[in-house]
Amino acid sequence: MKNFLKSYLLESKCINLETGDYPGPFLTISRQAGCSAKRIAIKLSKILTGYSYMSETKTDVEWKWVDKDMFLGVVQEMIEEVKSGDYEDAEESIRFLKEVGRAFSDETIYDISDDKLIATLKGIICRLAHQGRTIIVGRSSGAILKDIPNKLNIRLEAPSDWRINRMMQIKDMTRSEAEKYINEADIKRDAFIEKIIGRTAENEDFDVIFNYASLEDDQIVDAVINILRNKKIISPHHDF
Repeated sequence: MKNFLKSYLLESKCINLETGDYPGPFLTISRQAGCSAKRIAIKLSKILTGYSYMSETKTDVEWKWVDKDMFLGVVQEMIEEVKSGDYEDAEESIRFLKEVGRAFSDETIYDISDDKLIATLKGIICRLAHQGRTIIVGRSSGAILKDIPNKLNIRLEAPSDWRINRMMQIKDMTRSEAEKYINEADIKRDAFIEKIIGRTAENEDFDVIFNYASLEDDQIVDAVINILRNKKIISPHHDF
């Protein structure tokens, strides 16, 4: 019998150099605490879906942003693969997959440290990228998928004081509470990226970095669409 975890961790590569099989197209959005990546992702998914319907290729045109349900859907597909296969480590594999799913759904993913769990997460991120027309928010996806050509890695940043003030408004926090929240969230995300790729994230890990404090959501979305067109990740031949 095969060992699922061992074979999966060996085979879950984002790029197959022998076949030239690259995932995509897809976007990743990384953000500092206080920047609303979810709003950007939702707007992009709607606009890119509409844009695709006007392109010459009108099949499989829906762009999806990776929410909890979509991530858990991939986890469930993998669990079904284990159940239907003849794996000697089926019970252990299912436990690991469920743990990754729970970590994503309850926002404890940044606390995981087990090497197998981290490797499994990488594999799931790669699967999502291979689906194409996906927008993956957070989870160190930009760093994991850095070397894939048919993609755009986006980073949202803003000055600390601006982010603190914003958290005070949207979460009804005191200034000290908001500052603590921002600092702890940034430290946790930075530490998680280091677990994933063995170093802290750098500007070169991203294709474009936006100052969220000085730009409206629609301005960021418009800029992203233009970059995608210029990079020919989406068709340049039609206007909205």
